[in-house]
Amino acid sequence: MNYTITIDESLCIQCGLCEAFCPVKVFEMNPGPEALRAEDCWGCETCVGQCPEHALSIEPSTQIVEERQSRKTAPPLDLHTRELYASWAQTLKETLDLQWQPVAISLIKAGEPFPDIPLPEERLRYCQSLFAARKGSSYLMPVNYHACPDGSSILGLSPLPDKLASGELYVLFNKLDSILAAQQMIQERPSLEARSIDATAVFPLAEAKCKADVVAIIALPEQVMWLSMATSFFTGHRHDFHASGYNAQCVETTLLPYLSGKINISFGCYGCRASTDLSDDLMMMGIPIAKMPDIVRGLIELNKKTIPETRKKIYMSPSSN
Repeated sequence: MNYTITIDESLCIQCGLCEAFCPVKVFEMNPGPEALRAEDCWGCETCVGQCPEHALSIEPSTQIVEERQSRKTAPPLDLHTRELYASWAQTLKETLDLQWQPVAISLIKAGEPFPDIPLPEERLRYCQSLFAARKGSSYLMPVNYHACPDGSSILGLSPLPDKLASGELYVLFNKLDSILAAQQMIQERPSLEARSIDATAVFPLAEAKCKADVVAIIALPEQVMWLSMATSFFTGHRHDFHASGYNAQCVETTLLPYLSGKINISFGCYGCRASTDLSDDLMMMGIPIAKMPDIVRGLIELNKKTIPETRKKIYMSPSSN
C-alpha cells in the first residue's frame, strides 16, 4: 500500500516535528519538511498527530495485492474444528456474559498459504484489527497492511526501524524517561524473527476461517478473573502474568501466549487505547489454543455453583461503607 503525503506550506511553521517523530525517516528539513522517502511511509500518521498546525495529510493511493493473487489459498478449515471453536465461543459468551466476541488469532508463517479471509480496506494497526474482530470482522493482514511498524516488527513481519530500535521515539513521546529506559523496555519484550511471519489473521472464534494460535478475550476484570480461575480449576496453579503499558496487544495478548503456551493478561497500552474505541473498563487475556479445552471445562464447572452464587452475592452481603 502506497501513500500520498501532502504538506500545506501555507500552514507549515517548519517546526520539524514530522521529521523527528516519523519512525521510518520519510521527512527531511530543507529548510521546511520534504517527503523525500514517501515510498517508505507506513501510513501510521504519527506525523499527522504531532503536527501542531495540521499541515499534513496522508492518503492511501494504491493497494498491493499481487502477492495474494499469486499465492496458494489454504483449504477451508475442517468442519470438526469449526464446530469445536464455535462451541468454545458459545460457552465463553454464555458463561461469562461477554459483550464482545472471543477473537481467534493466527500468525501465518513465511511461505504458508493464506486463508480465505478478506484484506482490510485500509492499512490498520494490529490492535485495530483485533478490536474490529471482537465486533464480527475478519481480516488478513500481510505486512503492507500493517500501519504500526513497532507491532509489525514484534510479530515478525518486518525489521524494527532504527528510530524505534534506538528508543528515541519513546523518549520523544515522553513515554519513558531516557534512552536507557527505552532500550531496557525493548530488550525485555519478546519479538519474532523479522520476516518469519507473512501475515496476521484475526476473526471471531465462532466463525473460524483457519486454525488459531491464540484466542483473545476482551472483557471486564471480573470476567478475566473467572478465566484465570478456570485455567487453575483442575490444577490449583497460580499465574505469573507479564503486563505493562507498552505493546499490549502485539506482545501481551498475542506473542507471550504464542511463545510460552501460557495465558497472559493485558491492561492495554497507550497505543491501542489511543487508536481504538477500547473503553476504560476493559482489559484483555490471551489464551494459547492448546489451553482452550481445559479453560472451557473449568468454566463449565465454575458455572455450576461458584459463578452464579458469587454474582448474586450469596456468600456475604456487600459492605455499606
